[in-house]
Amino acid sequence: MEELVVRRAGFSPVKGMRHLALDHIDLDERGPVGDRAYCLVDPAQGRVLRTVQRPSLIGVVARSYDDALVLTLPSGESVDGPATTSGETITCDYWGRQVDLALTDGPHAELMSVHLGQDVRLARSPRGAVVFADPITLVTTASLDALDEGEQAARFRATLVVETDEPWVEDTWLGRTMTVGVATIRIGGPIPRCAVIDHHPETGAKDARLLKALTHSRPTNKAGEPMFGVYATVVTPGRVAVTR
Repeated sequence: MEELVVRRAGFSPVKGMRHLALDHIDLDERGPVGDRAYCLVDPAQGRVLRTVQRPSLIGVVARSYDDALVLTLPSGESVDGPATTSGETITCDYWGRQVDLALTDGPHAELMSVHLGQDVRLARSPRGAVVFADPITLVTTASLDALDEGEQAARFRATLVVETDEPWVEDTWLGRTMTVGVATIRIGGPIPRCAVIDHHPETGAKDARLLKALTHSRPTNKAGEPMFGVYATVVTPGRVAVTR
């Protein structure tokens, strides 16, 4: 079984917000623990807010601890408080799928409503409910280096960035089981990319045309979306530490 060297790892505790670079992540059978544990919803429309529609979410830093959540806006304004459930539930659309979410009390919704200019609520999400496909996304250092635009790792918001010498070798890994830290994962299919990668990974401002470049250089799906990186699922839970 091949062992992969992990160079970067991360996720966001609130869907769509800044992708955090972490020293380690813990994987259980359902994926990274703490990943997208919360989401913002539009209660009037019954929809989960998605980054591709609201790229300004990228500029918001979310950090969770115990049952509390800290949200920090690009301006530096922040709130820190419990994100306990209120007893209210809401069923929302997420990419055509109905998901049941638990609305929370606390100061987070008011801050984000002002920031986004619309009424939103913060909700707790069941594991995997607001995850598009498999719970782990993986990209490789050699494929990142092959991009003409240079270092772009943060734009892809990958769970894991692993070291490789050959660009696009991950395209050949389908079905293989790999070791990362003390955990093992099974590699799935390729990841179709959307316009989120054209937005700065810290500000959310559109500042690149990476999607167009990938469309010309990489395989695409029926929707015309270019493939970059691969999905994965957990075979054996465990901690994955970053090797510097």
